[in-house]
Amino acid sequence: MIDIQKRKNLSDTMAALAKNDTVVAFSGGADSSLVLKLAREAAKKDGTRVTAVMLHTALHPVGEVSVARSVARDCGADFEVIEVDELAEAGIENNPVDRCYRCKHTLFSKLVDLAREKGAGAVLDGTNADDLLVYRPGLKALDELGVKSPLKDAGLSKADVRDLAREYNVSVADRPSAPCLATRFPYGTPLNRKALDQVAAGENALRCFGFYNLRLRVYGDMVRLEVDAKDLGVVMANREAIVAVLKKNGYRTIALDLEGFRSGSFDEGLK
Repeated sequence: MIDIQKRKNLSDTMAALAKNDTVVAFSGGADSSLVLKLAREAAKKDGTRVTAVMLHTALHPVGEVSVARSVARDCGADFEVIEVDELAEAGIENNPVDRCYRCKHTLFSKLVDLAREKGAGAVLDGTNADDLLVYRPGLKALDELGVKSPLKDAGLSKADVRDLAREYNVSVADRPSAPCLATRFPYGTPLNRKALDQVAAGENALRCFGFYNLRLRVYGDMVRLEVDAKDLGVVMANREAIVAVLKKNGYRTIALDLEGFRSGSFDEGLK
């Protein structure tokens, strides 16, 4: 159950933002979809415009655009896609520790420019309060650029976001998080489109086994598989098939992480 004060804080924030046109940084995930839904509901009262903008890059899995377009349509928002070559523009080709900051600054600078062209009063994103508890250098870039994060500011956790998204019948309320593909590689590893496409294809091929959370952490031609702890038995029961899929996908050595899925496991030990 979401705290009453959190609801009020979020409602007040969205009402204030909706008095002007807004641009929502939109991925089609639960967080940004809830922001988009709330922005559209608030905008109806003031007759303002809400535009969902997806920044599509090589670091995001194939198929994300079609999902985002469908959700934006359900919310009744305008939808635009901006193609960005982060590997060329953001200075992240060697996957630096501050990659998230560089990416966010590059991407959201484009959104701020677009919002200015449209005469929009603010750019909104789906950062939630849980993001403050982990390594998120990109939050500094959002602050520098003046991006508004209504979920974070209202104190909503990820669980709160999913609960409220269900209340509003957001179709992706329970969709697993899908962070950028660079998170599959250790910091300092050179990034290229072939390696990014390979890990995306590998994860997609394993979805048929029913994993909710799934990550392939890549070390050259070796891959470490992370799934939720409750699904470790599923991996072992389908060991030969999973090995065959990943070897066909180009990996020579396959390891299973017995600790289970951890979001941002390559960030462990960083501050």
